[in-house]
Amino acid sequence: MISIDDVKRRAQQDAKSRGIRITPDEKLLQCLLEGLKTNEERYGYPSCPCRMASGNFETDRDIICPCDYRDPDVAEYGCCYCSLYVDDETHEGKNQARAIPERRPYDKQRATLGLAEKETEEETIGEMMKSSRKLLYCKQCGYVVFSDDPPYVCPICKAKREMFEELVTALGHYTRKV
Repeated sequence: MISIDDVKRRAQQDAKSRGIRITPDEKLLQCLLEGLKTNEERYGYPSCPCRMASGNFETDRDIICPCDYRDPDVAEYGCCYCSLYVDDETHEGKNQARAIPERRPYDKQRATLGLAEKETEEETIGEMMKSSRKLLYCKQCGYVVFSDDPPYVCPICKAKREMFEELVTALGHYTRKV
């Protein structure tokens, strides 16, 4: 069984080898490290804690931390998608971490959801709407799951299932339910 310290050490070593750092935000760091640990125990590999994984190594290969999108995100925005990895300026507070657009191709996101191949995003959304599964997110840490019901506790931050809220489609994209 891998420990949080092992996960942190691995992230720090990888960051150092690339000339970047891990986030100085201790609370965020702890949540991300717990997510990586949970995913590694669940799937056998440390998939990104901020993206949905399928549990299939080949499908998820691009989101195994550090994901394929980390370096371009850090170069362009100062941090990666989940803000685990940051550049020096962001680490020192000269730049604020900000929302990073999703770089993962839509077909890979669709494959992760286990949906049949569809021609368009609208067809995929329609297929999802027919399913009894819902896209749910933890209001405390942002963990996302595609399931019939929310988990009893969030695998990342241990929030109770009441902290999960459904995401609904609006103009073909998932947004928070208001």
